[in-house]
Amino acid sequence: MKMYILVKESVPLGLAMTAAAHASLAGYLKFKDTDEVTKWLSDVFYKVVCKVNEHEFFKAKEVEDNLVLTESALGNEEVAIVFKPREEWPKMFKYLRLYK
Repeated sequence: MKMYILVKESVPLGLAMTAAAHASLAGYLKFKDTDEVTKWLSDVFYKVVCKVNEHEFFKAKEVEDNLVLTESALGNEEVAIVFKPREEWPKMFKYLRLYK
C-alpha cells in the first residue's frame, strides 16, 4: 500500500518540503479511522512524493479520497494534495515524476 503526495512544481523547495510533511500528517489524521490506513500502518507505510504541473494537479483532484493543502506564505495557494493509502492507483499515477 502507498500514500501518494503530489506537490506543485511551482512551489519553492523549502515550502515544498514543508507541504509534503504537512500532507503526510494531514492525510494520516483525515483517514486514520479507515481500514486502509490500519492496513498501511501494519507494514512499511510507503509514501510516494511526486512533483506535478498545474494540469496534473487539477486532474488528480478528481481522484477520490484526497485532501488539498494550501500555503499561507503563498496567499493560500493550493500547493499539495495527499491521498488515502491504497493498493491500486489510477493509471495516471504511474506516469507522475518522483520529487527528487
